[in-house]
Amino acid sequence: MPLRAGSEDAARSGRILETVTDTAFPGPNGPVPARLYGAAGATTPTLVWLHGGAFSHGDLNAAESHDVGLGLAARGIHVISVDYRRVPPWSPFRKPRPGKLPGVRFPIPLEDVTAAFKAVARAASDGGAQTTRIALGGASAGACLAAAATYDLRHSTPAPSALVLAYPSVHAQLPPLPPELRKKLRGPRGLWQFTPATVERMNRNYAGSLQSMNDPRAFPGGADVSKFPHTLILNAEFDTLRASGDAFASELGIHHVPVENEYLPGTRHGFLNKPGTDAMDAGLDRIASWLQAPAPSR
Repeated sequence: MPLRAGSEDAARSGRILETVTDTAFPGPNGPVPARLYGAAGATTPTLVWLHGGAFSHGDLNAAESHDVGLGLAARGIHVISVDYRRVPPWSPFRKPRPGKLPGVRFPIPLEDVTAAFKAVARAASDGGAQTTRIALGGASAGACLAAAATYDLRHSTPAPSALVLAYPSVHAQLPPLPPELRKKLRGPRGLWQFTPATVERMNRNYAGSLQSMNDPRAFPGGADVSKFPHTLILNAEFDTLRASGDAFASELGIHHVPVENEYLPGTRHGFLNKPGTDAMDAGLDRIASWLQAPAPSR
């Protein structure tokens, strides 16, 4: 596959992007498409990565998937981008109809993610890896799925060795905005933001039922996260979803999970979906450097 966008990153860093390969993993709902980005000389954990898109949009060709894979591989990270099944489109202006919603809903996308992670772990073990270190990460709705899969896999061997959450929304209901964030979002910066009603409609559309809205395997915010690995939360500065990222960081801290909770100055939601921008480059730099640093002991 010809390189685009990330090839400049490879030249700048002096690294070689070895391979970009499409594949699929077996899953309970059928094959799970994935794309592998091999980095020369990588010694860090492999990163299983999940794009965002409000659970209903995005694919392996989206910048938040493909360009992230290219950019991180150029920085020395092996990446496996997973294309989980997406739920039907939804309206930010209308409540979903009552009752159980038909079609692809929770837990099908989550099952795709956990199946892909287990397949990657099996392949690493079959390949003779002495220590299987596989990180899990995602952006926005993909970050929710990454956190939910970590919750689902927390007793597995191996479980995710690290967790990367970019501008995540991991709570069924958007937590209250802290005063500092509310102040930042006054005026034009408050336009085109996720509101509590928007988040509820998005999440209800994904969950498929009111009962599933309360399932920690759907939304792990507020659940027992004591078994979670070292976690990076990378928020956007001007983003209402920071309320969820900040709250989740506090929950991890309460359970003594090592966590770095940060935001990129001057950014809005979705900065990893904008190739060629300083914001996306800064986000990829931070994720790569964090994965390449030694994890703290617990």
